[in-house]
Amino acid sequence: MEAGSRRHAPQRLTLFDLDNTLIAGDSDYGWAQFLIEAGVLDAEAYERHNAGFFADYKAGTLDIHAFLEFQFRPLREHDPAELLAWRERFVAEKIVPMLLPDAKTVVDQRLAAGDLVAVVTATNSFITRPIAGLYGIAHLVATEPETINGRFTGRTVGEPCFRAGKLLRVKHWLAAMDRNLGEFTESWFYSDSHNDLPLLSSVTHPVAVDPDPLLHEHASAHGWPVMTWRREAK
Repeated sequence: MEAGSRRHAPQRLTLFDLDNTLIAGDSDYGWAQFLIEAGVLDAEAYERHNAGFFADYKAGTLDIHAFLEFQFRPLREHDPAELLAWRERFVAEKIVPMLLPDAKTVVDQRLAAGDLVAVVTATNSFITRPIAGLYGIAHLVATEPETINGRFTGRTVGEPCFRAGKLLRVKHWLAAMDRNLGEFTESWFYSDSHNDLPLLSSVTHPVAVDPDPLLHEHASAHGWPVMTWRREAK
């Protein structure tokens, strides 16, 4: 980046987790439920496997590679055009009801202030890119599913955007713009999950939003702000 361009580049960075932070639910789980209702997935088999993964996630012991192999199976097995049609319906039917007006207000404020703003999520980019778009956020740092000749392979490109991998992916995203996390005068990351502690601990303003018990405990112990974007919880 040239010196003049750097002077005019955003000096503040704001990052948002997606699932259970910007939206009132989990987009990965919602996608699976949509596919079950569409007759694409078997409900009993899915729920049996997913329950184990969800328990591991809450405990902080999730094998992200095993989980992604499980989650990417429908992407691998179906035609891209069919997947795109399903995704359009999924966003309208499952995601729009999960949108949080209070979250949108904060996003709009950060964008209006000229911050560099991104969604940073462990959920894959095929599912989450249109959701980021609903909040007007152009930048997405997500787990990337591999494609070859226009079809999903069921594999991941690079490091999954999860736990320490989420911080790594943010660093790589910034490096591609010839920037780094430490050069921002201020940086924020909003998240609900203790799995995001590596990235939360790396910004100047970590914020716990409707946090899980482990993150709530950590945030309280370290004096981090704790807030809610769910009106019914106020």
